[in-house]
Amino acid sequence: VHVSFYLVPFSGCEILKHVIYNTLLFYITLHYLLEMKYVISGPPNITAKIIAGASYINSASMLRLSLTLKRHLLERYKTITERECHSFSLYVFLLLSLSEQTVVLLPRSPSPSKHYFPIPLDSLEEEFRLRLADDGKLFREEFNSLPCGFGCGTFEEASREENREKNRYPNILPCNLFCTLGDFWRMVWEQKSATIVMLTNTRERKEEKCYQYWPEQGCWIYGCVRVALEDVTVLVDYTVRKFCVQHHAADGCRTPRLVTQLHFTSWPDFGVPLSPIGMLKFLKKVKTVNPAHAGPIIVHCSAGVGRTGTFIVIDAMMDMMHAEARMDVFGFVSRIRKQRCQLIQTDMQYSFIYQALLEHNLYGDTELDIASLEGHLHKLHNTHTQMDRVGLEEEFRKLTNVRIMKENMRTGNLPANMRKNRVLQIIPYDFNRVILSMKRGQEFTDYINASFIDGYRQKDYFIATQAPLAHTVQDFWRMVWEWKCHSIVMLTELKEREQEKCVRYWPAEGSVSFGEYVLELKRDTLCETFSIRDMLLSYASEKQTRLVRQFHFHGWPEIGIPSDGKGMIDIIAAVQKQQQQSGNNPIVVHCSAGAGRTGTFIALSNILERVKAEGLLDVFQTVKSLRTQRPHMVQTVEQYDFCYRVVQDFVDIYSDYANFK
Repeated sequence: VHVSFYLVPFSGCEILKHVIYNTLLFYITLHYLLEMKYVISGPPNITAKIIAGASYINSASMLRLSLTLKRHLLERYKTITERECHSFSLYVFLLLSLSEQTVVLLPRSPSPSKHYFPIPLDSLEEEFRLRLADDGKLFREEFNSLPCGFGCGTFEEASREENREKNRYPNILPCNLFCTLGDFWRMVWEQKSATIVMLTNTRERKEEKCYQYWPEQGCWIYGCVRVALEDVTVLVDYTVRKFCVQHHAADGCRTPRLVTQLHFTSWPDFGVPLSPIGMLKFLKKVKTVNPAHAGPIIVHCSAGVGRTGTFIVIDAMMDMMHAEARMDVFGFVSRIRKQRCQLIQTDMQYSFIYQALLEHNLYGDTELDIASLEGHLHKLHNTHTQMDRVGLEEEFRKLTNVRIMKENMRTGNLPANMRKNRVLQIIPYDFNRVILSMKRGQEFTDYINASFIDGYRQKDYFIATQAPLAHTVQDFWRMVWEWKCHSIVMLTELKEREQEKCVRYWPAEGSVSFGEYVLELKRDTLCETFSIRDMLLSYASEKQTRLVRQFHFHGWPEIGIPSDGKGMIDIIAAVQKQQQQSGNNPIVVHCSAGAGRTGTFIALSNILERVKAEGLLDVFQTVKSLRTQRPHMVQTVEQYDFCYRVVQDFVDIYSDYANFK
């Protein structure tokens, strides 16, 4: 990446010099540490705007912006040459002003005005693929054809001097600022809203995106509204907070109301979520929680246009799909932009809407409550006719639609790392691979075939990995040490059918060394279906020791499944108990290749945790989500069926879910 810095004279804006130069110094220092080259040109003693360019972004709209900036610089500032401008492949400008922060609204290419007709559901998949082709060219064209949305309305109230400080962004008029907290809760009360949907974190990329408008505990008073926190439930993609809200007026207190905030926490700082599964699950929860008699659902992100618009459009189009068997994203966005300008900020958000709606149309709602599980299983396993049996196989076949993203496996496919992979088809994705610290003076020593996998309540709760090879045992223990893992789940034997499936990475007795790591076996206990081994792990460089417990499950053949589900229920319960005692650092799970049995164990852990908490299960979406995080998780239809059967065994054994701890 080549980055250049230019100080450009700019007399039209009063900016304190020390802000400019301190910021510039920060950027130069940062890029120097990254061993990047930089260039400074122009007078050193004047106020300026900083223009920074980086060559790794390849967005069409940003490239258009670069050409606009280039022309502007060449015309206005004769000291900057054509050659200097060409040293950028992209211009990103930062207006270092002490006044107002704005939402960057990128200039759009002049697309001819087009009208896009509603799409019948039976054509949705084909239309999605057409738009996605050629790097989403048709999505960009459709997005750029949307009206800007300013219409004939006015912004008189929002532009009044007394209201200016209430706008988080001056160019997005009528997300919360400190000075608007009282107004926000007054709106909640006056509109009789029972549900708040929050689509941003309070801070992202070290910038404040939303002032925390609720109490962490106890109660706060905002203006004339008292807000008391009643309950908090933290899940992997979102958090649910319940508030008791009461209005205090001069003539007395009103009857308190229950207000639920659903806070989606899995929207990345850049772009859109990798998969729409979490958003669709979140949206269903919003619909379930909101009472029928309540006022409007309040939806906000930071500016209240990008993610907010995305959520609203997905919700509305799902309703349209059910009512009319078609969808009209273009028409709906065009209409709501007349109600609030700039809803849906980017073509990525626009494309994500289609992706979410296609996901919903292809797979529907696969969630079950435990009361209907037995009937569902009976339908899937009824062998009276061939068609009934196809149900389970068809459900599993749909999982093959999850595309294996080979373009995101570059690190594992590097020649230096290929020999570290046990099975060449099962390689971690770059975006969630476990990264080891680089050994000094040794390239390619940060790789291990392991992936972070989300749990039911916590991101990166598991590490799914392959069984260690003879030359990767030290990397395995380095991973356990660096990521502070205290629990290891082993789902294979050392040999199966006379073939090595896993090298012994622990001592049979006494102690053994793997490079700088020393392992001492303290206890080896055989339970009914699994062994528990307690080991002390020490690292010479840090002179510390840690207790690591290995849970080694027996009786799971390489081909096939365990004879019953009770053993799996027992080992999952034992691992969870260990986690409660040792802290919630990642659980290392491995079989041989780190996909089939490993994926089944992780799927069952998440499924049973949800059954215990909510009385609900969704085997299909649980497995589908795992496959977006590591290829081939839950490899066979027998393993998929086993997930259902273990849940049924769990329900039969534990009628009181509190027993499962």
